[in-house]
Amino acid sequence: MTVSYRQPGVVLTDRRFTVPLDHDDPAGETIELYAREVVASDKADRDLPWLLYLQGGPGFGANRFIGKQAWLGRALDEYRVLLLDQRGTGHSTPANRQTLPLRGGPAEQADHLTHFRADSIVRDCELIRREVTGGAPWTVLGQSFGGFCAVTYLSLAPEGLSTVLITGGLPSLDAHADDVYRAAYPRVERKVAAHYARYPQDVERARRIADHLLTHDVVLPGGHRLTAEGFQSLGILLGTGDGTHRLHHLLEDAFVRTPAGPALSDAFLEQVRAQLSYASHPLYALVHEAIYAQDARPTAWAAERVRAEFPRFDAAKALAGDEPLPFTGESVHPWMFDCDPALRPLRETADALAARTDWRPLYDPARLAANEVPVAAAVYHDDMYVDTAHSLATARAIRGLRTWVTDEFEHDGVRAAGPRVLGRLLALARNEV
Repeated sequence: MTVSYRQPGVVLTDRRFTVPLDHDDPAGETIELYAREVVASDKADRDLPWLLYLQGGPGFGANRFIGKQAWLGRALDEYRVLLLDQRGTGHSTPANRQTLPLRGGPAEQADHLTHFRADSIVRDCELIRREVTGGAPWTVLGQSFGGFCAVTYLSLAPEGLSTVLITGGLPSLDAHADDVYRAAYPRVERKVAAHYARYPQDVERARRIADHLLTHDVVLPGGHRLTAEGFQSLGILLGTGDGTHRLHHLLEDAFVRTPAGPALSDAFLEQVRAQLSYASHPLYALVHEAIYAQDARPTAWAAERVRAEFPRFDAAKALAGDEPLPFTGESVHPWMFDCDPALRPLRETADALAARTDWRPLYDPARLAANEVPVAAAVYHDDMYVDTAHSLATARAIRGLRTWVTDEFEHDGVRAAGPRVLGRLLALARNEV
């Protein structure tokens, strides 16, 4: 049963779809997908083209907008929008520490999770499209990992697409996870240096917090163990437009005086827990490196291995000298599965995924080179999460793709300035600029 309701300026309808867990076995087990249909109140009765939004991640449900927030208002000027919770996320059939044991042990759980990559998501979208649009192609807007999925869509089923719009999400077509992280760590260093240049007072604050964590056992609310490496991973904030300011405010009042001496405050620890916990998006940690896997090479905890090639990120070495503490960025490490209660039961499953050698290709370079679908992509200069050079190489490999390269925004430009970013991409795709 579909349920419709209203928010300011919009009508929303809850939609649910049944799809195969394994699209190669369409008569086998099924899972449920959830999506919100959104249309402007004054256009609710009109026959409008469809725009499908693919959220970044992996592992996050679609944005829960209120009314016409961010880019949605611009999209609703001319589209009926479908906000899809990709398989395993949001209100779709979940995949987490509570549900995965239903699959069996770690090996069986890892087998199950191979069906949660971009190729399966695209095949979900194609089944949904036939039901939603009656078979008509639709426009896809992909943010970050959603853009990766959009490139897979262009590779597997371009006939389902009328236009593709990508924001901060043009993946390398052939880079291994090792290549991704070798390119990432120097970008993270630049973001960290820029943060300390803006907020030089944070140098001593971060060093003091890290030193405390190296000498004390600190447990966050809910049982999450906070280590110096975990604290460093707060650098993921630096890839967003307001992240440097949020990190600064987080560091301002970390310590409180207690009878036993200085301690990290409850308020600080709660804010850190909210940033570091994977309870709401465990798939992000489980399949993050698998989104780069396309052949017989295992990912083998690439971010952790490659980090060893950049010794400047070692907190203890930085504190032994007078160097600023190096924060890290968007990466998943095996120690996270030891520290986070939401991930701890899944450590062996994550190890099994990291060891797999049977990954399928996610992109078809020949088909992309012959592309006929209008495609426009925003490429954020020095994007901390997605390598600019990789993105531009892919842009050249997709026939007809037009890019907008800008340093006005960070990775979350479509959130920070949604109407402008979406409007620009639509104009590019339509050859209006």
